[in-house]
Amino acid sequence: METEKKMTYIHEEREPEKEKILIVSYSYSGNTHRIAREIQKLSDGDLCEIYPWQPYPMSFPELLAQVRQEVRSNYRPRLLPQPYFPKEYDVIFVGSPNWCGTIAPPLASWLYHNNLAGKVLLPFSSHCGGVPGNMQRDVERICPKSDVREVLSIINDGGDSLSGRVRLWMEKNKIDL
Repeated sequence: METEKKMTYIHEEREPEKEKILIVSYSYSGNTHRIAREIQKLSDGDLCEIYPWQPYPMSFPELLAQVRQEVRSNYRPRLLPQPYFPKEYDVIFVGSPNWCGTIAPPLASWLYHNNLAGKVLLPFSSHCGGVPGNMQRDVERICPKSDVREVLSIINDGGDSLSGRVRLWMEKNKIDL
C-alpha cells in the first residue's frame, strides 16, 4: 500500500519534458553569431555554427559579387560537417545575415539538406539597416512542412537592446525561458 503512494507521488511531481532546442546559424562578420549566442543563453539550447566548405572572400566587393551570383542561381554550397542532428530537436532557431534580401546560401543549403518536416523553425537575421527582406518566405519555401514563425530581424549586432528584443520574440513564440 505504501509503495503505491510513493509511485503516485513521484508521478505527480514529474515536470513536463522541456522541448529540445537547436540554434543553427551562419555568420560572416559575427553579428548573427552574437544573436545566436543570446538565444542560446536564454533557451539553454545547443548551438550549431555552420560554415561553407569554401570560405567567402574577405573583400567586400568580391563577397557581394559572389553572393549576388549564388542567390540568383539558388546555389547551395557544401558545408563543413557538424555534430548535431535536427531530427533530435523539437524547436530549431535558424540564423543568417540578410544577404541581397534573403538568407545566406550556407543556411539555405543547411535547410535544404535536412528533413525539418514538423519542426518549429524560428528564423533570425542580422542586417545593416536595409529592408528586412524575404527570409520568412524563403525559409517557408525551402521547408514547406515546417511551422515557420515570424523572423527576428536585428540591425548589425543588436547593441544594448539585443537581449530584451530576443527575450520578447521568444516569449511571443512561446519558447520557455
